[in-house]
Amino acid sequence: MKKVIFTTALVLLLGMGQSVLAAGDAAAGKARSGACAGCHGPDGNAANPAWPKLAGQHAGYLAKQLKDFKDGKTRKDPMMSGQAAGLSDQDMLDLAAYFASQTTTIGTANEAQLQLGSNIYRGGNQITGVAACMACHGPNGTGNPGAGFPRLSGQNAAYVAKALRDFKSGARSNDAGKMMRVIAARMSDAEIDAVASYVQGLH
Repeated sequence: MKKVIFTTALVLLLGMGQSVLAAGDAAAGKARSGACAGCHGPDGNAANPAWPKLAGQHAGYLAKQLKDFKDGKTRKDPMMSGQAAGLSDQDMLDLAAYFASQTTTIGTANEAQLQLGSNIYRGGNQITGVAACMACHGPNGTGNPGAGFPRLSGQNAAYVAKALRDFKSGARSNDAGKMMRVIAARMSDAEIDAVASYVQGLH
């Protein structure tokens, strides 16, 4: 019995140690974030709507995207692949921790697209089989870090629309189980643009 308890405790301690080692250092990430600031802003709130906001995004999701860019198989972008090429795993965790600690700025939704965007985000499209976005990303767009679903609240509409079209075309394929590719393939251009606008103002 004592041996079982000791073994269990040892496993828990080792697990905790690995968790600590795997954690990012936000201060170290801030020190390395200069190269990111040109496009994503010093605090991760990109002013250019074509680029994603990193502020407030889940650290695990950010680190995964950097790894995918570095690998270059499931997510491809010449600029980001070049930026990620020289990063170690710890660098990625540190940068992710820094940007995750920042506060996302919230934009506004296009009034003309608001109703359609809300309908798709909250209810999907039963006729075409588009699932409600909030089922994974939450009613307020905060996402689900444990499941790897990113925060969408306040994200730049132009970036979200491009991401959905990349999933739809297959240009981006770093989604687990083809989940986003299947959903995006069933969305019309009007639905993509409307839901992208909707999440920009969602909070």
